[in-house]
Amino acid sequence: MKKLEHLKPSEVFRYFEDLCAIPHGSGNTRAISDYCMDFAAKQGLLATQDEAGNVVITKEASPGFESAPTVILQGHLDMVCEKEAGCPIDFQRDGLHLETAGDFVYAKGTTLGGDDGIAVAMALAVLADKKLSHPRLECVFTTDEEIGLLGAEALDTSSLQGTYLINIDSEEEGIFTVSCAGGMRSQCILPLAYQETEGVRCTVSLEGLLGGHSGVEIHKEHGNSNILMGRFLCALEEEIDFRLESLNGGLMDNAIPRETKAVLYIKEEDASRLEAFRANWEKILKNEFRASDPGISLTLSQEGVKKGEAMTPKSASLLLYLLHMAPNGVMKNSVEIADLVQTSLNLGILNTDSKAAHVIFSVRSSVETEKEELGNRLRHLTEFLGGTYEESGSYPGWEYKKDSLLRDTMVRVYQRMYGEEPKVVAIHAGLECGIFSGKIEGLDCVSIGPNLYDIHSPKERLSISSVERVYDFLLEVLKELG
Repeated sequence: MKKLEHLKPSEVFRYFEDLCAIPHGSGNTRAISDYCMDFAAKQGLLATQDEAGNVVITKEASPGFESAPTVILQGHLDMVCEKEAGCPIDFQRDGLHLETAGDFVYAKGTTLGGDDGIAVAMALAVLADKKLSHPRLECVFTTDEEIGLLGAEALDTSSLQGTYLINIDSEEEGIFTVSCAGGMRSQCILPLAYQETEGVRCTVSLEGLLGGHSGVEIHKEHGNSNILMGRFLCALEEEIDFRLESLNGGLMDNAIPRETKAVLYIKEEDASRLEAFRANWEKILKNEFRASDPGISLTLSQEGVKKGEAMTPKSASLLLYLLHMAPNGVMKNSVEIADLVQTSLNLGILNTDSKAAHVIFSVRSSVETEKEELGNRLRHLTEFLGGTYEESGSYPGWEYKKDSLLRDTMVRVYQRMYGEEPKVVAIHAGLECGIFSGKIEGLDCVSIGPNLYDIHSPKERLSISSVERVYDFLLEVLKELG
């Protein structure tokens, strides 16, 4: 049974529900890319699909609009896959369990992927509607945006004819984004050595943090579970002798991690001391994060005496030093644009295996040299500790365009429809507009979107009424551009 068939606009939510039924986390987008190609074939539209899975679907102008400049509608196919503890969904194989409550659509126990499935759904609805008035359209759906804008970077734009690009990857209705930060993925790799050990095997879990998008919500000062677990273990190291088996937290570099688990061994006689230490630290964390993360918890489970493999004391100490000393969060705010984070980083992924620890950051800045400097700091810290450093997925910022016919047109249409001016802003999150404007000379870009809340977390929800208003607005803009 369809969960969204009663919602309006019906075609938009029909396609959104279809997309949500297809697994489409970053790196796993072939099926959703193929779905878009099948859609184009059924609609009789010209479409191309490249090796990266990017899809471009073209729809010719409606009668009377043939001389208008081509408009690119753009969104990305991949989603951030986060889920609550105990949620049985396998993101590699399973679709999402959609639900509605009041004005919201959400996915039970997981992220919704409204970022950016709603963009694809809106574009498909536009492509399928034969009655609309619009210029020639090029709908561009990219892959792996959430892990470094990789699809947009790989896309050959030489065949695109678009003069204007409307990106539908923003999360607040009535806000037009016209500039964004650049970013990159930074990975610190520390080699690990292991030895046999014996003791009470314990699992320490830091949970209950709110998390969120590391670009959109980094200024909210939500706790980072990876950083806080490193802080806790560094303090524990000074009080109780333990051996560290594993340390894991976070699934995406651009999502503020909500849960981190450490497995360790202690002496039997230290079991009660560890519990008392944990209880005290939980009080500390609850006090420090009472406003930003009121649900934070630090729990401990003990399994009894076990034998196993654990990191050597030196390996564990080097890893904890890295976690304790690495920069994280907002580094600098803009002094030119009010309320804009200029430079930040987020330790989004922490995992250990039999050979190494992988500590992965999402680095962002509106100033390229500041982005480079953060990378250098992480590299120097990692190499000093005997590890290696890698950068990937670097993408440019998107500079503000002083003269923008697209922006002026969209502002005029918004005022006419809603009787008020939209906000025109720059943001700290990365958008693909920077890559497209760098590849297509003179391209005029604006990013919009409906109201989305708590994206990149299992609390993500999409406003139904906002989707209807933004879709109506998009149709009016297309008509006006003709």
